[in-house]
Amino acid sequence: MGDILFLAHRVPFPPNRGDKIRAHHLLRKLASIAPVHAGCFAESDEDRMGEAELQAICASRCVVNRSKPLVLAGAEAVLLNKPVSLTAFHSAKLQSWVCETIAAQNIATIVIFSGQMGQYVPDDFDGRVVIDLCDVDSAKFEGYAEAGERVWLNSREGRLLAAEEERLCKRSDTTILITENEAQLFRSRLKSSDGTNVTVLGNGIDAEFFDQKAVEGDAKIAARSGPHFTFTGQMDYRPNEQAALWVIDNFLPAARTVYPDAEFHIVGRNPTAKLLAHQGDPGLTIHGEVPDVRPFIAAADCVLAPLLIARGVQNKVLEAMAMAKPVLATPEAATGIPAGDGEHWMVCPADPEAMIKRVAATVMDPSANDRMGEKARAFVLKHHAWDAMLAPLETMVATGHAEARNAA
Repeated sequence: MGDILFLAHRVPFPPNRGDKIRAHHLLRKLASIAPVHAGCFAESDEDRMGEAELQAICASRCVVNRSKPLVLAGAEAVLLNKPVSLTAFHSAKLQSWVCETIAAQNIATIVIFSGQMGQYVPDDFDGRVVIDLCDVDSAKFEGYAEAGERVWLNSREGRLLAAEEERLCKRSDTTILITENEAQLFRSRLKSSDGTNVTVLGNGIDAEFFDQKAVEGDAKIAARSGPHFTFTGQMDYRPNEQAALWVIDNFLPAARTVYPDAEFHIVGRNPTAKLLAHQGDPGLTIHGEVPDVRPFIAAADCVLAPLLIARGVQNKVLEAMAMAKPVLATPEAATGIPAGDGEHWMVCPADPEAMIKRVAATVMDPSANDRMGEKARAFVLKHHAWDAMLAPLETMVATGHAEARNAA
């Protein structure tokens, strides 16, 4: 086969947040199949430092600084009748590089990571197109609107993104979602499934890196009695912020009524002003960005994943399970992980009293806590290794793939 053009909305180095972790492993797998030419955006100095690693793995690359103000992206979106998600990631420089690369190189397949990047696939490109939507973004924005958040803006974004997602599905040879639930949701929203091929490629985990035996728990946390509950993630991401605020307002007060020394630890970059306003609340510590999240997971008695709106498989859940930690997750955060409730983790609706009962039965019983943690790690090792998850990718990107239009 020929070369591969890989387009992602962020530089996939360093792989230190959910979307970048998935893009990172996709890129490495693709580079083991054929020469890869990568185009992506950088939003920070950390992203720009990752360009050196991108250069080492790719035949060529183009990294564009994404600095367009959201207000300008919004104005362009209204004028062009497009989703803000597309105008925010539109770059004439990247568009030119894509066209030049296709003209100069033997590009047989274009792989798109995240729906914002589908706009760069030329209409006249006659090779294979594979798009990893990850999850159904349009449904996420509709969920925000239904929850009363910026109703007009989010309703508009959801409607226009749904149309773009369907266009991309019809344009591609294969459209990938992270979970079967997400794939079923996506199929149900298509006006027509004719000519579409929707499939699933799950998230994996580096279980060798996320191994509790490889790190020591954070000493300051371990020195206090607890119990300690930890939540990890990019904290300016709306679902993560919403989940953390729910814990602060609901779960933590209930937990401290039963366990006066209970503590909640928020670990992740860019905590929002709403979160930082609670710094100093009894039992709450907002750690912000840390060089290594593993010591904070290792020091936890339980990792929380109380997401109220969630799409796809949550890496934060797999990381905690790989580190043999009991996870207390809402059904929304449990999507796409076929683990057993009560065996590998605890799944419970966002109800403080119900969650405290699960904590009392498992987290506060050292033997039960250890058993669940051991089973959680064994589950991840068996079902969520990256190599196994990405094995189908080689067939998806291969030219002349006979099954392309028949798998939906």
